[in-house]
Amino acid sequence: MAIIRPFRAIRPVAQKAEKVAALPYDVMSSEEARKMVVSNPYSFLHIDKAEIDLDSSIDLYDEKVYQKAKQNMESMIKQGIMLQDEKPLFYIYCLTMNGKSQTGLVVCTSIDEYLNNTIKKHELTRADKEADRIRHVDTLNANTGPIFLAYHKNDAVKAILYSVMKKEKAVYDFVSEDGIGHKVWLISEQEDISELIRLFQKIPSIYIADGHHRNASAVKVGLKRRENKPDYTGEEEFNYYLSVLFSDDELYIMDYNRVVKDLNGLTEEQFLKKVSEKFEMEIYQGKDCCRPKQCHQFGMYLNKIWYLLTAKKEIIQKDVVAALDVSILQKEILEPVLAIGDPRTDKRIDFIGGIRGLEALQQRVDSGDMKVAFSMYPTSMQELMNVADENRTMPPKSTWFEPKLRSGLFIHDLEK
Repeated sequence: MAIIRPFRAIRPVAQKAEKVAALPYDVMSSEEARKMVVSNPYSFLHIDKAEIDLDSSIDLYDEKVYQKAKQNMESMIKQGIMLQDEKPLFYIYCLTMNGKSQTGLVVCTSIDEYLNNTIKKHELTRADKEADRIRHVDTLNANTGPIFLAYHKNDAVKAILYSVMKKEKAVYDFVSEDGIGHKVWLISEQEDISELIRLFQKIPSIYIADGHHRNASAVKVGLKRRENKPDYTGEEEFNYYLSVLFSDDELYIMDYNRVVKDLNGLTEEQFLKKVSEKFEMEIYQGKDCCRPKQCHQFGMYLNKIWYLLTAKKEIIQKDVVAALDVSILQKEILEPVLAIGDPRTDKRIDFIGGIRGLEALQQRVDSGDMKVAFSMYPTSMQELMNVADENRTMPPKSTWFEPKLRSGLFIHDLEK
């Protein structure tokens, strides 16, 4: 069963919400973040990436960065830019992109359910990234970034959410600079809260869609607090962490594409010959970039020509991980032909999220920065859940979710 718990969110006052809301800390560099906050002292990036308020030469993991984040958050609360709700609530967070909406339930989830795999993972995490967020959460005594979770479609849950959205006025309603609409409602009726808790108790599993590092870090802070309080009861706030739950049928996964710096010493003719051994290959005749239309198809851009690749039947496997397009590309081209053994660490490969468009791939190749590009068919939610259900992990950079949840609209205090 899935345990969800209401909480007293620290959140911006309505007139400042649009200014406070910020993209997740890990989707931009410090230099980009510095530019994004020009003329906006309220941006949550001052808390999530506090190095932007210090000298640019500072190490990102310097203790001063974490203390600055704490100082900035305390200042925003003291100034009345952010306030804490008086009683525990659930919240509804609806995001709209290109006319398509996804409606999330903002809750606290249990660290024990992460540990016992009720909350299922599909990616590995890196220790250095975990360590950063552990220090951030521990220093601020708060979960500042929500974890993006998914659950199988549930009509009863949806009915409650839509009922609240229909009868109550949104406390936040704004469109961010990237054109994404953001609306937030409070779920304050105890009857609705209790029913949502009951309904999720019947849901066997929930899935991490995005935010594996934030999730792992939040859990480890909770475990650290347990060690420091041997008589903990399990009801303390540090036993729970900030999450937003979305119905799987509303989520949108975009393509996560690849570019490679060279052909591993091969001539273009040799490279194309090796690719054609495992893929049906044809020159793409479309006017635009080659976007795969179905699973097991790939676009490939080389020397100003787009090719459409279709995996031959003999290389398609039934195993839930091996059958993924990202796995097929890695196993049949990237590793054996281009010698990209570990895409997590190899400096010759880069990844470009679908939100940037396929033109970004073409530009990287045409500029001479990269030699060859591959456009992907998006991984599906069902594929993600199948992998997680088998307690397996996907290759790196398998999914790119849009729209991104904004940070700063909800903070979970680990003490109250």
